[in-house]
Amino acid sequence: MAYRKLGKSSAQRKALLRNQVTQLLYHGRIVTTEARAKEIRKIAEKIVAMSVREKDNFEEVTVKQKVPRKNADGKRVKEVVNGKRKTVYDEVDKTIKKDKPSRLHARREMLKILYPVTSSETTRKDGKVVTSNKRKDKKKIDMPAKLFDEIAPKYVGRNGGYTRIIKIGPRRGDGAMQVIIELV
Repeated sequence: MAYRKLGKSSAQRKALLRNQVTQLLYHGRIVTTEARAKEIRKIAEKIVAMSVREKDNFEEVTVKQKVPRKNADGKRVKEVVNGKRKTVYDEVDKTIKKDKPSRLHARREMLKILYPVTSSETTRKDGKVVTSNKRKDKKKIDMPAKLFDEIAPKYVGRNGGYTRIIKIGPRRGDGAMQVIIELV
């Protein structure tokens, strides 16, 4: 199978494609060159097809989980045991999704390609979305879960063709054809 070299060494090419596929699936659309978009499309289509195939392949399991008890202010309740302050925990039943083997394999295959994504966007009480630079406000996005839960249900009845490439004209600096690649 032939592929475009994109003027990069194999390690750089792989990193570039992984990054752009991750950003495409996270944001839904990206602007890039035509040659890169055609390579990104191959990878993204395979990942979306995998997520559509495995989206319902899990079972719900109830597990017991220790959760710290909190007071009215939302702070952890502490009690003194042998001269040390220790947090008080309650046991709670929690329902989780447990992947079946084929879905677990698909999740691991996705993680081989997708880079970890952290979101710095938080929603305030008044409903505004704000970006923050503080470490505590950043949260990790589980991309395979996003693929299974948000993206795959849109494409259930569709056999391929999950992406669209729209030409937007030559780039100003070097004249390379720029395109928008987006999820349909």
